Amino acid sequence: MSSFYKINQQTHAWYNRIHHGDCLMLLGQMPDATADLVVTSPPYNLLNSSGNGMKNGNGGKWSRAALMQGYDTHSDAMPHHAYVEWQRECLREMLRVLSPEGAIFYNHKWRVQKGLLQDRTDIVDGFPVRQIIIWQRSGGFNHNPGYFLPTYEVVYLIAKPGFRLAPKAGGVGDVWRIRQDRGNPHPASFPVELARRAIGATSAQVVLDPFIGSGTTAVAALLEGRQFIGMDVSEDYCRLAQQRVDAVARELAGTPSLAETPSAIEVKTMLEPAPQAAAVVNPDS
Repeated sequence: MSSFYKINQQTHAWYNRIHHGDCLMLLGQMPDATADLVVTSPPYNLLNSSGNGMKNGNGGKWSRAALMQGYDTHSDAMPHHAYVEWQRECLREMLRVLSPEGAIFYNHKWRVQKGLLQDRTDIVDGFPVRQIIIWQRSGGFNHNPGYFLPTYEVVYLIAKPGFRLAPKAGGVGDVWRIRQDRGNPHPASFPVELARRAIGATSAQVVLDPFIGSGTTAVAALLEGRQFIGMDVSEDYCRLAQQRVDAVARELAGTPSLAETPSAIEVKTMLEPAPQAAAVVNPDS
């Protein structure tokens, strides 16, 4: 870890910040080996659908769902080939900015299109997928007469050759039973527990999420005593993420006001031996 830690000292401006901008543009500005781990869930492109899943097929449940409106600044309805190439380019950049011992936990959703399973193989083909983790969550109301109610999503573990789990972490297994996130204003948030399980199973010190959304990965990183890098194209989501991060920082500090911002290197030291110490986060202006 020592050599990677020295690299981090040179790139500390990225750490413990929510960066507003297009993720490919921002990733392109990051030096190689800036992060240890990526935990992310990209937009699923659900509104570009040939099935009944997002077309109000069972009495209007989905017509009232937030995802029917897409994301702030992103319609979630790209042509499929364009979406696949976009995600592949994102994955290439994620791998580039990872340390040699790094890995990506890439949460995505399989679906049925034109009567056939779309398992996202076209996105991850050629990448070093080491394992598929099943995230078993509760089912929704999206019933379809052509197939059984979906009750899980997948997490592709895309790992560099040097990646290893933390000691004894593998015993949790490859089926994670975690409830969906609730009460989050973001239209497609995933639960903090999911991100914490991924982060806590590794020895990663710096965790990146190029689709930070409401800040879940950053929150999980702080709770696990790690540093984070967050990115999002939506200014509103960046603001929401910063608010959540600030709230967690105050909770960890045990005080209603934030102390002077520590350096990225100090964050880990403060959190690990003293859980009540502050892990203050700088907003990226």
